[in-house]
Amino acid sequence: MLYVLQSGLDGEMMRLRQELKQTMDMYTSACKEALASKQKAWELQKWKTAKERKLEEAKLAEEAAVALAEKEKQKSKAAIDAARMAHRLAEMETQKRKIAEMRAKEEAKERRKAMEALAQNKAMYRRYSIEEIEVATDYFNISNKVGEGGYGPVYKGLLNHTPVAIKVLRPDISQGKRQFQQEVEVLSCIRHPHMVLLVGTCPEYGCLVYEYMENGSLEDRLFQKDNTPPIPWTVRFKIAAEIATGLLFLHQTKPEPIVHRDLKPANILLDRNCVSKIADVGLSRLVPASVADSVTQYRLTAAAGTFCYIDPEYQKTGMLGVKSDIYSLGIMLLQILTSKPAMALSHQVEESIEKGTFAELLDPAVPDWPVEEALSLAKLALKCCELRRRDRPDLGSVILPELDRLREFGNQKEANNYAIVPYRGHSHASLPPVPVGRSTTNASQVSFSAE
Repeated sequence: MLYVLQSGLDGEMMRLRQELKQTMDMYTSACKEALASKQKAWELQKWKTAKERKLEEAKLAEEAAVALAEKEKQKSKAAIDAARMAHRLAEMETQKRKIAEMRAKEEAKERRKAMEALAQNKAMYRRYSIEEIEVATDYFNISNKVGEGGYGPVYKGLLNHTPVAIKVLRPDISQGKRQFQQEVEVLSCIRHPHMVLLVGTCPEYGCLVYEYMENGSLEDRLFQKDNTPPIPWTVRFKIAAEIATGLLFLHQTKPEPIVHRDLKPANILLDRNCVSKIADVGLSRLVPASVADSVTQYRLTAAAGTFCYIDPEYQKTGMLGVKSDIYSLGIMLLQILTSKPAMALSHQVEESIEKGTFAELLDPAVPDWPVEEALSLAKLALKCCELRRRDRPDLGSVILPELDRLREFGNQKEANNYAIVPYRGHSHASLPPVPVGRSTTNASQVSFSAE
């Protein structure tokens, strides 16, 4: 019986071993399948990641391509716009060139007309021989010498029973006879009540013959040379307006404006009735720029204060314009108010206005200044003295209307008030002058009036 049981147990054990083996085989197979599946899943994940990366790269590449295309599109548009702008600019330049050519033709036409008119108006000035000049000046007798300027000496003379001032240009200034004559013909037609008249020339020797101004320069009268009495404020206002009127005429000459370049009280001359006239008008037309500049430098060292009238912008850049004269006018207006030297005068006036002491700066020799009107003139003059040319006021629309207002104010205040001022001797200004109108006084007196 034990044998039977033993046999049954052995059989059962064998069966169990076989089942265990089968189970182990199945487990091993399952493990292998799981490992294979895991490997496959990892490979699939790797493939997926690579695919996604490629898709992202493709997307980025597409976006970059789109951006590049947009950029190229913008460049193309900009190039087209630039081409259109260049075309428009070319058209504008062509139009400007045509306009410039038309203007040049018109100016040339105007010049021809002017020269033709000059040819028909020879009587407007006269050509004198050197013999006539020598006789008029008593052979340039030193006793007839009334001035010495940067351009040369000035002599008083008598031509055709008329007193004249004869300016002899230095040899290094005189140009060729033909050009000298052409320029003189232009200058002889520049006639204005407030400019010293050019009555004739002697081109062979570079002589200019001007009307003679009996009361000398504004500078001499402001500084009371030879103990002459002070100029009344009414006459000063009148003189300021007259100077601006003459200067505006110069700036409006056609076809080209004339810039005075050396506007100062010494170049403002007074006739026997104290009508003011601008002297040395147009000498810059007769003098080459290089020589004119050297003359200016000569005056810087030879005449104290001349430096103060030069436009700072012109002095710095060499660029000359009509507003260069405005700076000089501003300094001169301040001198008309104060009778002080030009050096640092604008600073003194500006400081006195800020401190409220402006009235103390006015010429004390004049007792009855209208301070409010004088202050208005001083402020206008300071604007004229701005360092930058573009900041200075316009002569025709701003400066002259105000000066005319002040002149009229003086006329109303002193309509019938005339001060008799004794006059002694001639001026030694760089360009003396000739009487205009009928004198109401004798040779030793001059009438100041605010007419």
